[in-house]
Amino acid sequence: MSLEDEYAQAEHVHWQGRFIAAKTRGRWEYVSRTRNIRAAVILAVDAGHVIFVEQFRVPLGRRTIELPAGLVGDHEGDEHEDALTAAARELEEETGYRAANISELGEFYSSPGMVTEAFTLFHATGLERVGAGGGVGDEGITVHRVALDAIDAFVAAKRAEGYGIDTRLLLFVGPRLISV
Repeated sequence: MSLEDEYAQAEHVHWQGRFIAAKTRGRWEYVSRTRNIRAAVILAVDAGHVIFVEQFRVPLGRRTIELPAGLVGDHEGDEHEDALTAAARELEEETGYRAANISELGEFYSSPGMVTEAFTLFHATGLERVGAGGGVGDEGITVHRVALDAIDAFVAAKRAEGYGIDTRLLLFVGPRLISV
């Protein structure tokens, strides 16, 4: 049976929570966001520096280094929120920075063989510090402002300390991993 034929089979939801659902379609097992929720990820660049966030992630059981990000339309009454609005909100909540300019770089998929989640990547510039950041509630986010020429060393040091490194950081270290 081809993959297209498997996709044509009925989708079965085996478990569903508030934000995710475990599903099968044919022999494929995968996870999706509920209520068509997607994410906004922000590449925030300020005077030769990139803003990263650090937070504990329960699924990994460790702290991670990531780009600022958040869910679009995940709050009650905000189901029709657009990704740009969510990106601006999440950048300020998580990092304490407000951007003068935010532009969309496109839609991407986190792990398309296992998760249906899509995220829209935004580029934020003209940053102004307007608050402490740290997220909302008990998110416990730490903000890192890292010089572009120090990113490799920063990521290597955090990896050596046992941190999880978000795949989106390949934007910075990926090109240097390829030798021609």
